[in-house]
Amino acid sequence: MRVVIAGGHGKIALLLERELAGRGDNAVGLIRNPDHAAALRAVGAHPVLADLEHAGVDEIAGHLTGADAVVFAAGAGPGSGAARKDTVDRAAAVLLADAAQAAGVRRYLLVSSMGVEDPPAPGRDEVWAAYLRAKKAAEDDLTRRDLDWTVLRPGRLTDDAPTGRIHLDRRVPRGAVTRTDVARVLVALLYHPGSAGRILELVDGETPIGEAVAAAGTPHHHPA
Repeated sequence: MRVVIAGGHGKIALLLERELAGRGDNAVGLIRNPDHAAALRAVGAHPVLADLEHAGVDEIAGHLTGADAVVFAAGAGPGSGAARKDTVDRAAAVLLADAAQAAGVRRYLLVSSMGVEDPPAPGRDEVWAAYLRAKKAAEDDLTRRDLDWTVLRPGRLTDDAPTGRIHLDRRVPRGAVTRTDVARVLVALLYHPGSAGRILELVDGETPIGEAVAAAGTPHHHPA
């Protein structure tokens, strides 16, 4: 499987690339900074320079030729202001979806965040509120498209050792989840096309990843 990952140098993206490469899949990471290429090669991924804040649809679509799926794992990152939350967390996700449709790539996984449907708590950081608004706008854009999309909303991310056991459903209680488990869930979703059309929240839990993802794609669940 050839998977193109936007935000290829992010923590989850690097873990995802390592997981895919370990399976013999072809992981392609889109990066803006050429200095990050070595980190991608070190995990077995193929780095491609592409600035999602300034590239056009045709340029990105060219990088998606022959891909089986795209994963949007980019983010403006800590220290960025509210404006960049919009240009990266929303607009770049929209650009990737436009490019996927132009390139004929139907499978699109969007890494979002728990909390995007909740109104921001009074007194919360305006930049955090802008991040959640941007993520929700990216979700709303994607879920209206004729693509085989899945939206994954992890809880609070940790760098703890993975447990391989999760709680995955349309709504789950707030909690934490390891970045490695998030990456492994993304791989499982790529291998379970029945999970298309679902918005799924993810935290640590009791169910093995494969079992949880398979259940998320079964007919008794209705698309959100």
